[in-house]
Amino acid sequence: MREFSATELHHYLQSAPRPPLLLDVREPWEYDKARIDGSTLVPMRSVPSRLDELDPEREIVVICHHGVRSRMIGRFLENQGFTNIINLSGGVAAWAHDVDRQMPTY
Repeated sequence: MREFSATELHHYLQSAPRPPLLLDVREPWEYDKARIDGSTLVPMRSVPSRLDELDPEREIVVICHHGVRSRMIGRFLENQGFTNIINLSGGVAAWAHDVDRQMPTY
């Protein structure tokens, strides 16, 4: 699993040959407060039952509040055979601090 800082991910998204899936694993109330544009909400507890919705060939960026839950889900996905996982280090908190200063924080 690769780790990208918020700034690295921001630049990567501008140049990626194929947009990755931005998989936000936070709770709905968190997603409603602040989200990265284009992200898809699948709460952490729902990921195992929704694996069939994810393409194991597609690049997936896993996102949470600070990067801990997303790292756990990234490892889980790797154990399920997914090979192209990126964890957003620092999560949406880092994104709000380093990329989108208009994003609400919590």
